[in-house]
Amino acid sequence: MTSYALWAGTSVSALRAADRLVLDLAAELGLPEAAFGCTHFLRGDRPRVALSFTLPSEPLLRTAEERLRTLGYEVTPGVPDEAGRAVVYPGFGSITGTVTVGELLAGSAIDRVTVLGSPGQPSADQTLVTHSHVRPQWHGDELVLAAMPAVGGTLVPFEVPDPTPCCADH
Repeated sequence: MTSYALWAGTSVSALRAADRLVLDLAAELGLPEAAFGCTHFLRGDRPRVALSFTLPSEPLLRTAEERLRTLGYEVTPGVPDEAGRAVVYPGFGSITGTVTVGELLAGSAIDRVTVLGSPGQPSADQTLVTHSHVRPQWHGDELVLAAMPAVGGTLVPFEVPDPTPCCADH
């Protein structure tokens, strides 16, 4: 299936703010279920987060580009890099609460789950507590969710929704 992509730079440097912006723009653009909205770190003198949108048709791409330009974004064709972190993707809205790895893979665009410190993939009946925050990343052509072991033999996504800033207690 051919897909069409564009990206826009932002002044945002925090992931939570970038997530909110992707979700807000996806709603504003009326993105279809088959669309992807990702964040990408741009390094350099002024590190920040860029947003990319991948759409299933050229007319949708043109409409999204026009709307983003109207909102004041500079839009560039393609994606800024191949390591996007998916915020919006097919099935993302249904991955809430506790699901099995099999349910996650069957009900979303996520291709694979890896577990930190484990050589293999988890079984399909392994439970994953999502905290309604599942942010897989692109690795080549696969959308991969990194997970880690948690209490009671469950898994949780490696990225947590409200991370504690380093040295927060100092």
